[in-house]
Amino acid sequence: MTQKLSSELIAEFLGTLVLMLFGHGVCAMVVLFGKGTPGEVVNGGYTNITLAWGLAVTMGIYVAGKITGAHLNPAVTIALAIYREFPRRKVAPYIVVQVFAAFCSAALVYWNYHPAFLAFDPGLEKTAGIFTTFPAFPDVPFAGLLDQTIGTALLLMMIFAITDERNQPPGANLGALMVGLVVVVIGMAFGGMHGYAINPARDFGPRLFTAVAGFKNNGLTDGAPVFWIPIVGPILGGILGAAAYDFGIRRFLPRQ
Repeated sequence: MTQKLSSELIAEFLGTLVLMLFGHGVCAMVVLFGKGTPGEVVNGGYTNITLAWGLAVTMGIYVAGKITGAHLNPAVTIALAIYREFPRRKVAPYIVVQVFAAFCSAALVYWNYHPAFLAFDPGLEKTAGIFTTFPAFPDVPFAGLLDQTIGTALLLMMIFAITDERNQPPGANLGALMVGLVVVVIGMAFGGMHGYAINPARDFGPRLFTAVAGFKNNGLTDGAPVFWIPIVGPILGGILGAAAYDFGIRRFLPRQ
């Protein structure tokens, strides 16, 4: 492993870790410290979650942006490898580091809030959703797959538009904030059907942690096996969204 690749992987790890810590932290706050009935999402509710996840993405980008461009998401890494000449040999290492960072963030949030988990859900039967996503309609998996595909297509289309020097990129280092706002609006508009993971690492790493930590109904080793939806949907959506931008917009822009 070259020194350059090592520095890139460290940056991706830390950027993804920061992103996921804030994201999982807000979900823990909303669920574990709600004032309603057990399992009710209050204490700021869904609006808090969407705003915090968007800000979390912004913070993660500011951490890793200068070194790697801050992929922080396998769907982004794969799309960049297909459409932006990102080296194919780096795809697997980036994805492994992103998933590992997401796993570590879930472990840290669980450690931090462990007394609250014991008080709220001592059997760990209903709180896996703090770390990972689940379908609103378990009997209709295609609905969640479609939701994840559309959401991630919008994410990659907007990332490509915001970062394209041939388009109208935001100035003064505001790109990170703009991408964070994209995540906010995706959550508010397309978050109901499957929790808007729009990032395979964001979902699979923490889901793996819930399985290791003994959470029931985790969607991987217990309960309905829904783990594949936030993996396949975002990868497919990312490829489609990036293609829509490149073939629908970028090819008509003047070269600089």
